[in-house]
Amino acid sequence: AQLVESGGGSVQAGGSLRISCAASGSIFSINVMGWYCQAPGKQRELVATITGGGRTNYADSVKGRFTISRDNAKNTVTLQMNSLKPEDTAVYYCAARGASSVYGMDYWGEGTLVTVCA
Repeated sequence: AQLVESGGGSVQAGGSLRISCAASGSIFSINVMGWYCQAPGKQRELVATITGGGRTNYADSVKGRFTISRDNAKNTVTLQMNSLKPEDTAVYYCAARGASSVYGMDYWGEGTLVTVCA
């Protein structure tokens, strides 16, 4: 499967952004989809995931501010980010787990940059 992100950009602290990801190719093999982020000098970390059935999981740092959603018919996953903080600045990667995998992510997008200005 191939994952292509869209959205992102720059926003003032307290503002909102929405980033989306479209999956193509072997999409029948996808189970979990999600978003990870990597800030400069830091390791990539989980932001949020969502299963095909709609079960979600969020990092503590984004709970109550970010919402992940998924359109199984369109094979897209979206991350609505509200009340953004400068520390949310990072490259955000879309990721997906194959149906045969138990953990981790098998597919990754190229990433989209989100910059939050103080």
